[in-house]
Amino acid sequence: MLIAFFLSFLFALMATVPTIYLAKRLNLVTDVKKRLHPAHTHKGIIPRGGGVPIFLSILLTTIILLPLSKIIIGILLSCFLLVILGLLDDHGDISPYFRFFANLLISAVVIGFGLGIPYISNPFGGVIRLDAWQVTINIFGTHSIWILADFLAIIWLTWTTNMVNWSKGVDGQLPGFVAITAIFLGILSQRFTVHDISVQSVAIFSFIVAGAYLGFLPFNFYPQKIMPGYGGGALAGFLLGIISILSFGKIGTAVLVLSVPMIDAVYTILRRLKKGKSIFRSDWGHFHHRLLEIGWGKRRIAIFYWLISLILGISSLFLKGIEKLAAFVMIGIVLLFFIVIINRMKKTVKIVSEEE
Repeated sequence: MLIAFFLSFLFALMATVPTIYLAKRLNLVTDVKKRLHPAHTHKGIIPRGGGVPIFLSILLTTIILLPLSKIIIGILLSCFLLVILGLLDDHGDISPYFRFFANLLISAVVIGFGLGIPYISNPFGGVIRLDAWQVTINIFGTHSIWILADFLAIIWLTWTTNMVNWSKGVDGQLPGFVAITAIFLGILSQRFTVHDISVQSVAIFSFIVAGAYLGFLPFNFYPQKIMPGYGGGALAGFLLGIISILSFGKIGTAVLVLSVPMIDAVYTILRRLKKGKSIFRSDWGHFHHRLLEIGWGKRRIAIFYWLISLILGISSLFLKGIEKLAAFVMIGIVLLFFIVIINRMKKTVKIVSEEE
């Protein structure tokens, strides 16, 4: 696992520099004067396309260290498609609705290669089986489709893809907490797996993902030299969703470690619905935006996300199912309380400014 981590880290480190150069030459950049985006926090002209070096690192390290099973090939193929989608968006900001339906199709691709959620752990004990409803088809051989399991897997992957991507608004924010989450999922994956892939391969792949994102981090940390772009952000969520499925449905662990971006995503959807806006349209109002509004610097916000993920990752090693659920609810209450306080502070400052 350590070899996988450092090799992936090295590949990402080496691949990011030429990516920055090529992104500038190919106009894969965000210029705040030409490309307005309500959620962006940076200034000046910043290259995008961060998904390319991350994917290349994962691809090369996986080919070198892991046997190319059917599931691994499916993962690499779907990740390639997601990076291409990311490059298209990095170049011209494609429709968020098109991106969403593309996410569904790409998730279906990897499910077609054998990834699925046959059952998940019940927080109150035992497991919840999802593989009871099966349909057998005879196209180029006999295949079984788990209707409920595959449907939920597609929804889960699409959710993690978008939810994690929304938490990349501050320099260095995303690579750090993604790497930490991948490491803990990799550690926990050694307990059990139900797919046609060994527990060792799942753990190694998790550390490959962690190394790739940490290798990208030095160029993304404040002041960033390159942005993850849609490809880097969406790929992060997609991969974490896949690893959580591969490691015997460690979905509860993923939910706990990713509590802050997940709760932020739920809050964002509800906030947009309340305002009558599309849930797919970006805006200013994510949790990292709130922290910027009260004076937090970008370095502090990024490190805050890392520390929370680290603390929750360590907690996931010891907490049981119902305890993880209770921890998630508690974090949600704390974040909601914090957001309410920030909103009241903003209103107070606005009233004082108007009076002056």
